[in-house]
Amino acid sequence: MVSQDRKFYTVRGYSLQSQDEDILTPSMEDYLEMAYRLGKAKGYTRISDLAEALNVQPPSASKMVQKLAEMGYLNYERYGVVEFTERGRKSGEYLLKRHETIEKFLTMIGVVTNTLEDTEKIEHNISEESYKHITLFLQFMQKKQSWLEEYKVFLAEKAK
Repeated sequence: MVSQDRKFYTVRGYSLQSQDEDILTPSMEDYLEMAYRLGKAKGYTRISDLAEALNVQPPSASKMVQKLAEMGYLNYERYGVVEFTERGRKSGEYLLKRHETIEKFLTMIGVVTNTLEDTEKIEHNISEESYKHITLFLQFMQKKQSWLEEYKVFLAEKAK
């Protein structure tokens, strides 16, 4: 029996509930996160490096970078370097931290074989509330190392 108090949607339905023209798509997030990874130290990256890191063709990377530039996340001139605006730097930093947090959480709970793929799928669909609580859980578990060790023993026993 389905609760009448909650409204259920398909995954697409949830996405449609929160549509905003200024929201980054998952693909845009991937480009911005990777550009930030690559340019974190220097403050810029190049289209060729971005394309290679994301396993796409340079024209595809160039097209996406142009969209992100139009939205105010990046500065880019054709055949030049890709630089961050303040908005882009903050967003890239957030996206990278979110990725690393989710990946760390999955690793902590014992995910081994599909960690990167699962992280990529989760990070684009997680709510701010869930992300916040995963972050808090990781902080808590750092303080409760004995619990983490007990969980690892539990996982090992279940794998037998």
